[in-house]
Amino acid sequence: MQIKKGILALLIIFSFAIGGFGTYAVISGLTNDLTEGGVEQGNQQLTEEEYEELLAGLSEQVDMPKIAQAFSLIQENYINEVTDTELIEGAVRGMLETLNDPYSEYMDQETMAQFNEQLESSFEGIGAEVSMIDGRVTIVAPIKDSPAEKAGLRPNDQVLAVDDETLDGLDLLEAVAKIRGEKGSEVTLEIQRPGVNNTLDFILTRDTIPLETVYAETAEHNGQLAGIIKLTSFSEQTANRFIEELDQLEEEGIDGLVIDVRGNPGGLLPVIEDILKHFVTSDQPYMQIADGNDNKERYFSNLDQPKPYPVTVLIDEGSASASEILAISLQETIGAEIVGQNSFGKGTVQSTLNMGDGSSIKLTILKWLSPEGNSIHEVGVAPTIEVAQPDYYYTAPIQLEETLVVDNSDDNIAFAQTMLKGLGYEIDREDGYFNEVTEQAVARFQIDQDLPETGELDQNTADLLQLQIVERIRANEDDLQEQAAIEALF
Repeated sequence: MQIKKGILALLIIFSFAIGGFGTYAVISGLTNDLTEGGVEQGNQQLTEEEYEELLAGLSEQVDMPKIAQAFSLIQENYINEVTDTELIEGAVRGMLETLNDPYSEYMDQETMAQFNEQLESSFEGIGAEVSMIDGRVTIVAPIKDSPAEKAGLRPNDQVLAVDDETLDGLDLLEAVAKIRGEKGSEVTLEIQRPGVNNTLDFILTRDTIPLETVYAETAEHNGQLAGIIKLTSFSEQTANRFIEELDQLEEEGIDGLVIDVRGNPGGLLPVIEDILKHFVTSDQPYMQIADGNDNKERYFSNLDQPKPYPVTVLIDEGSASASEILAISLQETIGAEIVGQNSFGKGTVQSTLNMGDGSSIKLTILKWLSPEGNSIHEVGVAPTIEVAQPDYYYTAPIQLEETLVVDNSDDNIAFAQTMLKGLGYEIDREDGYFNEVTEQAVARFQIDQDLPETGELDQNTADLLQLQIVERIRANEDDLQEQAAIEALF
């Protein structure tokens, strides 16, 4: 059997697209992880002569006969039917898996179409940024106002199964395809949460996920006006919307600015550059980029004068990539305080590379460094002012197999005790032992919610308890991190 030259080229030149008439295109879009990333930003064509020269050069470096032999042996001897396309795509996936890089992925035509869809004004799904960490699909951050956020999914939650089907053996894109779905459909995720012994089941109703990424408001503190801009991701229009809201806040006469990137998984690198150029003056870089040979390039703005007010940045464990660039850049250049908790730790840059048939490769091509040349990859950005939220922000959902009563001990009782305390009920312990004080608190909660006053923790009581906590969190009740960020301004 003869292997066509085009097939061999696909097997070898996995980061370029084989086009018609002997040309290929390198289509580059700097992205973060799945969900918000990816946009075509350029199209550089090579001539047929340049393409042939590249092939010849690669042929000297790659064991082409071995690849062709493996392809031929499988086709001629394998017991089951397998197509050329399956083998080619398998070879491409295999090469990417060899990189051991969770951010480099192969996207077939269907996945690429879904990927591009997410650049539009909305898409359908649960609304969570995910990454593959230590072989497990891991939540980086839920999107604001999404089913994932409303259900209580949190950064670092690991997705073990979808609708009782394990994700073991699937790559990130295959797993995401199972999680996503049409608006109105239900999906059950089995979650392993750090610090929780048992797995948790989350039932979510998929919805349309809007991609509004900028939210602004003001707050008064000691007679001074703080502007607050929350950025949920960095998509195509984020910089323009940020500038619009910033201009409006400045017209209102703000005395300081809080930029909130908690739960922001990142996005497009040029967008964060456009934002930083409004704060970092031209006499210092706002970031650096390094290639695989550690060749560095520094990036500068054209800004002459700094802002006349202080800036603080809010981060947490769900702040990743572009969010981390923003935080550490403003800290190192203008002395912005960073408030919250240590960030996710993603210091690489990806590009989507078109393979010419509707499929693409998302490949790590660069690493970014702080203005002073520091890397945060797999380390994260440390806050200058470390502040945790109240305990009830971090508690797990209560999932009961039986009603819990006095003298029982269970993790779910500890979760309920933390929630009751957060809602203002008297609790004297949060260790999971159901004592009389806990019984009295449950009973008072049941009275307040027009439930039968039993003092026992049943699933109906637990569901209403969790609903009250979620509403309190979404209303920014007791947001200690935001309060600290505002106080740090003045």
